[in-house]
This record gives sequence, structure tokens and C-alpha cells, in this order.
Amino acid sequence: MDQVLGAVRTHAPDVLVIAGDVFDRASPPATAVRQFNNFIRTVHADCDTSIVLIAGNHDSGDRIASYASLADPKRLLIRGPLSPEERPLILEDEHGPVAFSGLPFGNEFSARECYGNNSIACPADVVAAQVACARRYVSGNARWVVAAHVFVANATPSESERPLQIGGIETVPSSVFDGAHYVALGHLHRQQSAGGEHIRYSGSPLAFGFDEAGSTKSLTMVDLAGDGSVTLQQLPINSPRAVRVLKGEFEELLDKGSREPSEDFIKLVLTDKKLLIDPMGRIREHYPNALALIYERDESAEPILLRGSSQAKLDDPVTVVGEFLSQVRGEEGTDEEMALVGSALKQLSNLEGRT
Repeated sequence: MDQVLGAVRTHAPDVLVIAGDVFDRASPPATAVRQFNNFIRTVHADCDTSIVLIAGNHDSGDRIASYASLADPKRLLIRGPLSPEERPLILEDEHGPVAFSGLPFGNEFSARECYGNNSIACPADVVAAQVACARRYVSGNARWVVAAHVFVANATPSESERPLQIGGIETVPSSVFDGAHYVALGHLHRQQSAGGEHIRYSGSPLAFGFDEAGSTKSLTMVDLAGDGSVTLQQLPINSPRAVRVLKGEFEELLDKGSREPSEDFIKLVLTDKKLLIDPMGRIREHYPNALALIYERDESAEPILLRGSSQAKLDDPVTVVGEFLSQVRGEEGTDEEMALVGSALKQLSNLEGRT
């Protein structure tokens, strides 16, 4: 929040667009609510910057709508639940009027009720109805900026996003925004364009999944020209803790951690062939924020099939175990391991013979 506020103070944008999600759940912790309340009040009080804020799929629309009471409505556009009147925030620059429309996340059921259209059946239909409603209030001489919370087709998701629809088609074609000069999108955590440079996800300010390890987080600053064309600039955000994936043998990673301890969020991928006892407990002595630990072989695990095994082989449990080890580890069991298997099976057979 401090870095975003610092960027607003430094660059003095005309508008700050927050395209959802604001929170990661409908009932966020009180500390998160207070922090965001203070952020909105500070931007409004200290900066000559208008705010466009919409609810995402994680947010409570009613909670987001309540922020409308915190600031001057002439400088603020808040959209929580869907509305049949998507009236824009109109601002003026040296080139003329700019209309800002906010299209919050809404599901098909609420959209049917809101717009009185029972044919709405998927997210694309919802957004099309929102855009059509908003377009009615945009004059022909105004440049048009749209904030929306959707999954645009051909964009790249991350592992940490919650699906916008279960069991159906969740993507929205970029063509639904035809006529808009810039579309500021929320939902996907990676910064990226979607269907054109003027349709863009700024991405989340922090990484929320290990598939985002090494990615650059930023704010997108947009300069809207008089003809509606845009120039983009990325303003980097520095996370207090990086998200990293470390791969290697356990003892090597443990040694590195003893020399270079870190409080970053860590996922470990162990290349060891044998299972270890409490590796996470030992790793956390040097990486206290280690969150995940897997073995490399588990990442590419495939269904185990005893290919080409004859009935004679299947009748020999030691052989079956040997083939299983070979497929799981990519190498055959050692003589010592197979001897232990044979000994254990013999003891089991003796116990069964006594019962």
C-alpha cells in the first residue's frame, strides 16, 4: 500500500483504477479493512487523484459499495454489486472529456435479475450486458476507459486464481470491449495484455503462487492521448519477501540455507531418490517461511502400470515391488533394498501361516 501511495504522490495521475480483487475473501480480517480504509482516505485527502474501484470475485460487492461514503462522488466511482445504470465518472483533460465505466464482477444469476434478461448464461453474456448498459451513458465525443473484473480469452492464468465459473465456459472474448480506448482488467495475477495493448491486466501487487516465482510485479501507468491511443509504463513494486522455488538435493539446500538464510516464501523441490525424515522441519531452521516441499519425481508422476508383466512375474511379489520402484524412481531397486523386501515378505508369509 505504501508503494502504491508513493507512486500516486510521485506521478500524480488523474485517476487510480483498482479493478478488484481488493480483498481475498468476502469477510476479510479487520486489519485488512482498516488498512484499505486508510489508503482510500489518504489518496482522497492528500492527492488530487480520482478513484475508480470495482469489486472482484473474491470481494463482497456490498462491502466495496460502502466505500462510496468515504469520498467526494465527483472524484470517485465505486461499483460493488451489479447495477442496471452503469453511469460513468466523467473527467476533463486538455483534449476533452474522458468517461470511466466500472464493471464489477457478477455471476449469471445476479445479472439475469439486474438486467431482466433470462438468456444470460455465461460470463461473456454478463459482461456483454454490462458493456451495453455502460455504453448508453458515454457520449460520442468522449474517450472511454473501462475497468472490469473478468478472464479474457487467451490470457494466461496463475495457479492461485479462483475460477469465475464452475463447470462452464468462464472466458470472455476481448471483442466485447470494442469501442473502449483502454480496458483496465482485474482477476489474473500476471501482468499482461489480452487481445490488444489497450486491454491489459496490471497483475497483482504481490505473488500469490509459486508459479509466479521470479515474475516482476508492477503498477501500470497509462497516458491517454487525445486520439484515444495509449502509452504504457510499468512502475515496479518491490515485495518485502520474494517467492522462490529451490531445487536440488536436500543436503545441498540445507548447506546453502545455513550460509544464506532467508525469510522469503520458499518451495523446495528435492531431487533425492530416497524419502527423508522430517525434511521440512530441518529446512525451516534456515528458511522459516518455507511453505511447500515435494520430491522431483512427484512433479512428473504418471499412473503406474506394470508393463509387459507375465502372470509368472505377478506371482512373485518381490518382482512386482522391483518393477514398481523402477517406474517410480526411474531406476531399479538396489540389492540391499530388494533383500529387505524379500525378508519382509517372508516374515509376513510366516505370520499368515500361523493364523
